[in-house]
Amino acid sequence: MLHLPIRHTELTVSDPNSVTHFPSYANPVPTSVLPAFLFNKHGGYTCLLNHARRFREKKGIIVNTFKELESCAVKSLVDSTESPPVYAVGPLLDLAGDARSGSDREEIVKWLDEQPPSSVPFLCFGSLGSFGPPQLAEIAAAVEKSGHRFLWSIRRPPPQGVFEMPTDCGGDYDGFLPEGFLKRMENRGMVCGWAPQTTVLGHAAVGGFVSHCGWNSILESLWVGVPIVTWAMYAEQLSRKEWRW
Repeated sequence: MLHLPIRHTELTVSDPNSVTHFPSYANPVPTSVLPAFLFNKHGGYTCLLNHARRFREKKGIIVNTFKELESCAVKSLVDSTESPPVYAVGPLLDLAGDARSGSDREEIVKWLDEQPPSSVPFLCFGSLGSFGPPQLAEIAAAVEKSGHRFLWSIRRPPPQGVFEMPTDCGGDYDGFLPEGFLKRMENRGMVCGWAPQTTVLGHAAVGGFVSHCGWNSILESLWVGVPIVTWAMYAEQLSRKEWRW
């Protein structure tokens, strides 16, 4: 954001294989992994650009990261004479998790308690992440063929063409998953709606995390030492998924 006012006229997607350079990135960045709004110079882009310009007017900026994770980015910002002081204060985590409670949380933890250590991959794509029935069917086929245990959190997508937040399935997966899938998987996997992510990732039974690469999800998985299989979906998640910048 600090560099956007300087670089915004240079960003183009005319060549999908082109790369660009940012002082806070260790390596050149393919334009294909940058957020789409950077290339749409209309609508909300102007507001975002004005917001970025005002960053330099502040007395300081606090960032939820840490230098061991983003050493190049933190150093470039701390050493910069053109930006306000930047303080890396992370990782800041909500270890208590969502305040929601109920049978789902208890049922999930009880099921995990019955699984061997590091045997369960956890599939969860954030509060905004959802898939339509065709993609859900593909994921279901993959986890079934894998032969592994799994815990899979599913969000109900909004109707096609409607811009709304995904909602909780509430245990109703009819029309979303292949016929007979839940019955076939009842002794090997668990499908749920909302899941207490920090609790799940910290459980001894969880050995992997299939994630959309949201920032909170990355910090939580790093905190508990669970490896991530990346499934970036939108915005800056695409540049995070490889983590070599």
